[in-house]
Amino acid sequence: RRVHGGLSRVKMVFCLECTQEATIGLVERFGEYSGTITPGMNCIMWPFASVRGKLSLRVQQLDVTVETKTRDNVFVSVVVSVQYRVIPQQAKDAFYKLTDPTSQIRSYVFDSVRSTVPRMELD
Repeated sequence: RRVHGGLSRVKMVFCLECTQEATIGLVERFGEYSGTITPGMNCIMWPFASVRGKLSLRVQQLDVTVETKTRDNVFVSVVVSVQYRVIPQQAKDAFYKLTDPTSQIRSYVFDSVRSTVPRMELD
């Protein structure tokens, strides 16, 4: 008498996923992060794995305008331009740990400028 395993009869279906230049995709297998895919054509084992999201590796710019008061009670408007990009080795953290990166960067810039400028004098 022979017993056949059920998994030997399961057929795998592959899906081709195209990722644009300067972009990486984050792959999840059974809902858990399993790795990244690089630009170009990639093979994904669907339905067990899927591309959960994509991140641009390009340098992006965020302009932040902060109004604050100097040490000599003069109101100034400071424009700070922040350039940022995703580090490919930390793509998992950038995608899963940050809910809204631009708002978080903007908040950090506000805090930094508002803690520094009030100690300065314009004269």
